[in-house]
Amino acid sequence: MGTLDYDKALYYTMWQQWDDLLVIMVRTKDDLLSKKIEAFLHAFRFEKNTKTIIQLHENLLHYLDHAMENQAFAN
Repeated sequence: MGTLDYDKALYYTMWQQWDDLLVIMVRTKDDLLSKKIEAFLHAFRFEKNTKTIIQLHENLLHYLDHAMENQAFAN
């Protein structure tokens, strides 16, 4: 899988474009990315605890960073 999904997911996350991030969640072939996006979006919409939302946001960003770094080494 190319880095395009990761780049788009990072962009949409940073600019809070949740509808576009949802599309990435559905279309990506990376199951872990999909699950991390799903967890974050669900928490963002329904979670009352701000610390949980922030933690899931950081987890998503950390995973995107890790995935893009490993993708760069694979090429």
